[in-house]
Amino acid sequence: MKATFALLLLAITTATLHAQPKKWTLRECVEYAWENNISIQQSELDLETNQVDWLDAVGNFLPSLNGQSNLSANTGLTTNPTTGILQNITQQSFSGNLNAGYTIFDGLRNINQLNRAKLTALAGQYRLDNIKDDISLAVANAYLQILFNRERLKLAITQYGVTEQDLKRTQELVDNGVLPRGDLLEIEATAAAQQQQIVNAENNLALSKLSLAQLLLIRDYQNFDIADETFLLPTSTILENSPKEIFEKALTFRNDIKQSEQNVELAKTDLKIARGSLYPTLNAFFNYNARYTDAVNLGFAEQLYTFDGIAYGLSLNVPIFNGFSAKNNVKRNKIALERSSLQLEQDKLDLENTINQAWNDTQNALKSFEAAQKTLDARRLAFEYARERYSVGLMNSFDFSQAQIRVDNAEADLVRTKYDYIFRLKVLEFYFGIPLDQI
Repeated sequence: MKATFALLLLAITTATLHAQPKKWTLRECVEYAWENNISIQQSELDLETNQVDWLDAVGNFLPSLNGQSNLSANTGLTTNPTTGILQNITQQSFSGNLNAGYTIFDGLRNINQLNRAKLTALAGQYRLDNIKDDISLAVANAYLQILFNRERLKLAITQYGVTEQDLKRTQELVDNGVLPRGDLLEIEATAAAQQQQIVNAENNLALSKLSLAQLLLIRDYQNFDIADETFLLPTSTILENSPKEIFEKALTFRNDIKQSEQNVELAKTDLKIARGSLYPTLNAFFNYNARYTDAVNLGFAEQLYTFDGIAYGLSLNVPIFNGFSAKNNVKRNKIALERSSLQLEQDKLDLENTINQAWNDTQNALKSFEAAQKTLDARRLAFEYARERYSVGLMNSFDFSQAQIRVDNAEADLVRTKYDYIFRLKVLEFYFGIPLDQI
């Protein structure tokens, strides 16, 4: 009986644990986004295509080999293959040939095409990593928004709890004739307003969860939630580095810059390929052929051996005039190279501007948070003083409610500036090479 009860309890406990929704950490959210994001999947397919292009480029260094055969029947006046005389006969014939070719020199285009395939694969990898960087930032922002709304909800509930206590004390003071009944109504109005704030905070929290779930492409968004953790204000020395120092370090690892650099190298290689078309092309060829016909009194194998032939040699193709297409193609690739170089410089300027803005935003966010903390401390002291005066009837309910509202607003502003600073700090650290694994 005891064993049966223990098994039943274990089954109930296991079922309860399985029924609880998963609590997602930031790291899990980021990794899930990497695995399921459509843009990332498309970029990964591009990498597979780049691998195929690389195999094509490798194949250009190998000789070509092709076989061909033909089986036909002729009726009427035709040449007798044995006598060479025209006769009205019906004959069946078979022919086959084997062709092999090899490019000896093509203006180094094969070598440059192989280099281009390698550069394309590398640029594709940088593009994929850059997409992951952007998605990581988007996920971190949405994750922090949930934390912000969750803390705002907790704050609203706490504020309402304080108001409930004030409401009880006011009720006692009104019952004892210390305060007029209008003061009680004023506190009740404040409590009602805070209840509305709780409803709004719950709605904002639900919407922020929905936003992150949609970003992660999670369909069961109703059961989606993040981990129950307390996030304190992080300590960081990133602001001790100047924007220029952060920028110089970012140039060494930022995937968007690496991708732009590879695009310049690709343009250089395309220019070399285009110039290769101005050079002569030298190819080697080899051909073997044999035939059979039933008009000859020889066996199939014997005819193939008797009537076979071999041809081999070299083929030189010298470009002389092609309607300016080759030279124009070289000019187009020169323009493309200049455009890629300018784009690289523009990307560097954009990155530098972004880092300067991020550094200033982080510094201002920290100052705003510190100012909000000082404001809250002052508001709390003022509110305690107002409460003492209100308790002895030296302050009316309206002024007391205003003092409480100022505290509530200061607490809300502290939460807002806290998470604003955290996100901007993480963005700046991200440009310095610190990953967004955790907050």
